[in-house]
Amino acid sequence: MPDATPDVIDVELAWSLSAQVSLRDEAFGALAYHHVTRRLVFLKSRALVELVRSLDSHESLDAALAAVVPANERARYVRALSSLARSEIVRER
Repeated sequence: MPDATPDVIDVELAWSLSAQVSLRDEAFGALAYHHVTRRLVFLKSRALVELVRSLDSHESLDAALAAVVPANERARYVRALSSLARSEIVRER
């Protein structure tokens, strides 16, 4: 079973939004609700929401980041996705 709680997410692996998570669009980004853990997480930018929604469309997180995130902001998004992995909002596929 993949480690769902990495300190730093592995960008070479494929990731996706967990099937147990619903996203609700908001003016600031989105709310992510995990139906099993009952955890509510705020995604505080539209770009982060777009990235999370696009994960299934890419063969790796690296490819998703290249498609959605400006290179100079990559480290910030990797940290955000690492936090989302620890919260079980995204998972390795």
